[in-house]
Amino acid sequence: MQHIPKKKLSYYDFQATTLYACRKDQRFSYCAYIPKNYKGNDTKIYNLVVLIHGTERASQGYRDSFIDFAEETDSIILAPLFPAGIMEEGELNSYKFIKYHDIRYDHILLSMVDEINEKYRVYANKFLLHGFSGGGHFVHRFLYLHPDRLSGVSIGAPGMITYLDQTRPWHVGTKNFEEVFGKRLDLQKIKKVPVHMVVGSEDTETWEINIKDGPFWIDGIDRYGATRIDRLKGLKENYAEEGIEVSFDLVPGAAHEGFKLIDAVKTFFKERIVIPQ
Repeated sequence: MQHIPKKKLSYYDFQATTLYACRKDQRFSYCAYIPKNYKGNDTKIYNLVVLIHGTERASQGYRDSFIDFAEETDSIILAPLFPAGIMEEGELNSYKFIKYHDIRYDHILLSMVDEINEKYRVYANKFLLHGFSGGGHFVHRFLYLHPDRLSGVSIGAPGMITYLDQTRPWHVGTKNFEEVFGKRLDLQKIKKVPVHMVVGSEDTETWEINIKDGPFWIDGIDRYGATRIDRLKGLKENYAEEGIEVSFDLVPGAAHEGFKLIDAVKTFFKERIVIPQ
């Protein structure tokens, strides 16, 4: 996907960009950060980092928290916004599970990546992907669907996890993965993706992830415990059983606070930049 972009860029397309509606589906939008040394008439290719927000939808905040990383590593940052209330008033969680009614959130993200690729000189074949909380839900499920597009994935404190388990149904397991998504789970490709897991040492509240009469509860979600820490450790154990190596960070003093986990994510990502600088 390396090419000379044909799009004419404006003032709002550089450094911290404005929010743009996604062409594929204008209900969704994204912002980006473009390093200061990016020049329209240059040939330099940049890395791509994608950050997925949690339920609070702080997409611009996550984008801004990676500005120093973008400048240091010559990376373009893409931060999608998946608004609440899509299709159903007050609905908060649909993007976390990738497929919701006729919406495929993985396809929405990939279309945003395509738009960034059209605008900028960016290596978009593979990108680094991080998400916190609801974003952590999204990114580990995206890994199952598109491992070939990832140079690394950082899974931050998800509450309801999909384990690689062929005995349990989606979304607690992967038994009917092909039926749900129309493609086969490719474990060999997943094994090739560097995986990072990160959660705060004080992330012990459980009210949001243990609503047993909620629409997303499935028996078995709590098989590894009630907290995000327990469940993420369970996912690490599950991946190990499948031969997937994991770098795991338990961040001291952090509760369910995504911005306190960012330094650990950056450390992991710096070792997995596709285009060395």
